[in-house]
Amino acid sequence: MFDIVTKSAAGLASAAGLAVLLLGAGLAAAEARLDPMQALAGRPAGSNPLDPTTAIRAKVDAGAARAGNEEFGGLPDGEGAEDTYYQCVACHSTEIIKQQRVTDHRWDELWTWMVEAQGMVEPEPETKALILTYLKTNFSSER
Repeated sequence: MFDIVTKSAAGLASAAGLAVLLLGAGLAAAEARLDPMQALAGRPAGSNPLDPTTAIRAKVDAGAARAGNEEFGGLPDGEGAEDTYYQCVACHSTEIIKQQRVTDHRWDELWTWMVEAQGMVEPEPETKALILTYLKTNFSSER
């Protein structure tokens, strides 16, 4: 009888330990913030990784490199290229920008994320509008 009680107590302690471990892991996962750049890595923007036809429907030129201005890290020439270059290369290379093909709305979300979560210094409203227009014009999945 003593053996049964001992085994039951050990089983309860083990189950309680497992419950605490799972609860802790759940809380840690719940507090984790999604990194939108990491979430998009390695797949076309807007794609559903569980949809096997995503690659078939992707635009042919979605990942194609375009010739750009070497002075501005290969960004395409256009109004806002210089402002975009200097705003963005403070934190990452222009290659990050050039590989994006996200929606216009997603550019707005990424901007907010970079300011709020990554500490990007937000420029004057006119400069912000110029940069976002440049990004949407040159690196949007909607064009």
